[in-house]
Amino acid sequence: MMKEYIVLHIMALTAGILADLIIGDPHSLPHPVRAIGGLIARLEHWLIGNGHSGEGRDKRSFIEERRKGTLLWMIVVFAVAAATALITVFFYRLNRYAGAAAEAVLTCYLLAAGSLCRESMAVSDALGRGNTDEARQSLSMIVGRDTAELREEEIIKAAVETVAENTSDGVIAPLLYAAIGGPVLGWVYKAVNTMDSMLGYRSERYEHFGRTAAVQDDIWNYIPSRVSALFMILAGFLAGIFSGAFSGKEAFRIWRRDRRSHLSPNSAQTESVCAGALGLQLGGAHTYNGITVAKPAIGDLRREPETADIARANVLMFITEGFISVSVLAVLICIARSM
Repeated sequence: MMKEYIVLHIMALTAGILADLIIGDPHSLPHPVRAIGGLIARLEHWLIGNGHSGEGRDKRSFIEERRKGTLLWMIVVFAVAAATALITVFFYRLNRYAGAAAEAVLTCYLLAAGSLCRESMAVSDALGRGNTDEARQSLSMIVGRDTAELREEEIIKAAVETVAENTSDGVIAPLLYAAIGGPVLGWVYKAVNTMDSMLGYRSERYEHFGRTAAVQDDIWNYIPSRVSALFMILAGFLAGIFSGAFSGKEAFRIWRRDRRSHLSPNSAQTESVCAGALGLQLGGAHTYNGITVAKPAIGDLRREPETADIARANVLMFITEGFISVSVLAVLICIARSM
């Protein structure tokens, strides 16, 4: 029985990966992440209302906010795990192939490689036409920073950075969790990541309430970010065989030097590899909602960024995903054969 499930799991995982590459996330269809985001927003409003003033708040209120943030985190994780488990079990009880198909669909929705490529290349295409305003608008769909005043080279760097960072957060991490625990664990990870993106900010409202979301996201991404970085270095070496625009050697050197050069313990892992592989300097100060946040520089300024760097970052992402997908599927096949 277990062997049969693992075989179906391998089939579903493979189908989900391929479906993401082919169709991505169609805008015409509802996405589960929006439902998770809606749940988070409603719970946030229920727990802390519309906001805080700086007056009258003391250590006790900060502790209470952190407890409420932890409660929100637990409710969301439980709700997402329960919903995903119910869907998966329901379809597997109908028919094993219906279950595998449902698992494949849930896996496809988990992964963001296809949509990330399309959204980032929309930025590249707009720059190629000389339409900087359209490029800024397209960029605003995939980054959290302010884009209205960015120059062309800053737009390119922002697109490259988000592809590099989301290679781990949006592709490899959910893939690894789905491989280990099926769509249930994969979607729990997605919920953890979504809570961090909505609540994990250092602001008056979220400094304490969003603390659990931020810390848990760091924990859940600790291993996947490092696995992603190591496989992306290999991707840099492979891509370098076919194009002088990539350097695996520099990817490894910059990763060793700059992999901790970020406010997050994980984000610089893949960003440093990408910066080294492409010979770019990423990072630096970014503006969020009008507030400038200083961030360390990542990589060496060997040349100025060019539009083609966005496509090159996507090449690294796809090769990295390919390496890890093959490795994961090979391990699962070996496990199935040993039973």
